[in-house]
Amino acid sequence: MSRNYHRYKLLLDEGLPLPQYFPLLNNLFNVKHVLEDFKGAGMSDEEVYALAVKENRLIITFNKKHFQPMATKSKETGIIAISHSPLPPQQDTKLTAFLRRKTPGELYGNFNSITGETDIKENTSSEE
Repeated sequence: MSRNYHRYKLLLDEGLPLPQYFPLLNNLFNVKHVLEDFKGAGMSDEEVYALAVKENRLIITFNKKHFQPMATKSKETGIIAISHSPLPPQQDTKLTAFLRRKTPGELYGNFNSITGETDIKENTSSEE
């Protein structure tokens, strides 16, 4: 039985491969890259976060350490950290499967992490 999914707007951080390396993600979601679509070379993490808030996009990043503390600042974005360990085809599959299972309430204003082995939800909720 197929469950409806939300068509998320995603922002790939500078360190991630370009969107063409994520064909499944591109097919199901609106994917933009900091470098390719916003000419954001060298943007600080805070600037990437502000851009994601402005664009109402979820941030996909390898940079768990710097982005995790920002996750609860706004319900206009959320952070999904992914491990370096899987290659882009596996990252594409894991991200797509993860996003298809999640509701906007589980992602926006929260931090989630996808490891190389399994999905581990490290959800930090927003407090208002």
